[in-house]
Amino acid sequence: MFRNILVPTDGSSLSRRAIKLAVGLAAEQKARVTGFFVGPDWNPNVYGDADAPTFRVITPSQHAANVRKIAERHLGVLKKAAAAAGVRCECLHVAGPHPYQEIVKAARKNHCDLICMASHGRRGISRLLLGSETSKVLAHAGIPVLVCR
Repeated sequence: MFRNILVPTDGSSLSRRAIKLAVGLAAEQKARVTGFFVGPDWNPNVYGDADAPTFRVITPSQHAANVRKIAERHLGVLKKAAAAAGVRCECLHVAGPHPYQEIVKAARKNHCDLICMASHGRRGISRLLLGSETSKVLAHAGIPVLVCR
């Protein structure tokens, strides 16, 4: 039924559970998985005290290298699980201000027919303040979304 499952990860323990679920489902369906990580957008932040004589500014290329390094670590979990299960796996990463938009774009661009992702299960005020990327993906995806808690 499913041919390509998008698996967004943020490296959390809940995301690792979603990875395990997605790889198991892909093995059953003879599907492949596409791992996806969204890092933060580059901002020209200055680290340190404004009165200090030296500032440390992260360049866009340094930021991209940091995002790539984090993505490789988080997506490595998926690669290892997929290899152990004999499931084909491709991994991608981007940086962007709104992870849900990047997840939906990646699903469309890579012709995914299912998104399998974790939800932190925030409720009440914390959900209002922090938002829910999973809820936004559910609202905008246009394809089935399997939510793991």
